[in-house]
Amino acid sequence: MSSPSRIYQLPDLHSICHWKASFNAYYIEARQASSAWVLSYKVFTGKKLEFFKQGGSELLCAWAYPYTGLEQLRIACDFVNLLFTIDEISDEQSGKDAINTGLIFLNAMKDETYDDGSVLCKMTKDFRARFFPAAGPATLGRFMQHTEAYVNGFSVEAELREKDVVLDLVAYDKLRRENSAVRYCFELFGCMLNLDLPDEIFEHPVFMRMHLAAVDMVTWSNDVYSYNMEQAMGHLTNNVLTVLQRERNFTLQEAADHVGVHFKELSEVFEAGKKELPSFGGELDKVVAQYIMAMECWVVGNLEWSFGTQRYFGADHKKIRETLMVELSPAKVFSPKNGSEC
Repeated sequence: MSSPSRIYQLPDLHSICHWKASFNAYYIEARQASSAWVLSYKVFTGKKLEFFKQGGSELLCAWAYPYTGLEQLRIACDFVNLLFTIDEISDEQSGKDAINTGLIFLNAMKDETYDDGSVLCKMTKDFRARFFPAAGPATLGRFMQHTEAYVNGFSVEAELREKDVVLDLVAYDKLRRENSAVRYCFELFGCMLNLDLPDEIFEHPVFMRMHLAAVDMVTWSNDVYSYNMEQAMGHLTNNVLTVLQRERNFTLQEAADHVGVHFKELSEVFEAGKKELPSFGGELDKVVAQYIMAMECWVVGNLEWSFGTQRYFGADHKKIRETLMVELSPAKVFSPKNGSEC
């Protein structure tokens, strides 16, 4: 019999999140095209190839962007697959190497003439050529800002992992919003909706509270779902459960329970924001309403995806959705200097 201390219960986030999930009808076509695109670069082999196939990046996009057309969904799938590729590369790198990886991505995104000969550079420029013409000027400007924030975020994450440093909760939330790429993925909304939200609305204090609440709902749920996978890999520093255990002296179960409490608080902040937002004028109010809908779809879609793939819970993902009980896997020792497990 397993030791009770090795088993913890996930918070029932589905019961807290009352937004309705939808699924994109173009999923199969977009998945096939985007998966073939990634595999054509031969980035992954062995276990990483299997992990990519099981990860379901395209499935996440079908849940997160259920309202968009085939061409836009393909762009979203390519983007998330590109981020998955970067994540897999940087997860096993030192801080210095992760920075170099980030610079390749950033330079290729900024400059269509940049070419260092790497596969990552080619993939990034290929995505850039499809996405940039489909994005409005305000969306594209924020997208590039989030490109830099994302690169800086996962580089800092690699440095903290290398030094075994766990941030306090306030600093962690700020970093996690960027290194998770959730804010980055939210900047696809303009392309997905064929709309361009003006900066003055995006930066409005009430809209920004809603935006960050939705982002945090995704990051906190991702952390509680991915914790077992990450602790098994020896990647404990970049997870809110670790932060809560160290900062507040919580047990693992208390930390998981707190995720449910905070998730509810965040959903209430978001709902309150809907009532507090001022009117920006007839047409702009319609644009804002579409962006709010898109944020809701991402939050609830992420919950659906987390249990619809083997990425976090392996072959038991359907059973765990029903029971919410997780048994910790044996942990491996990870060396960021050589990217090996021992």
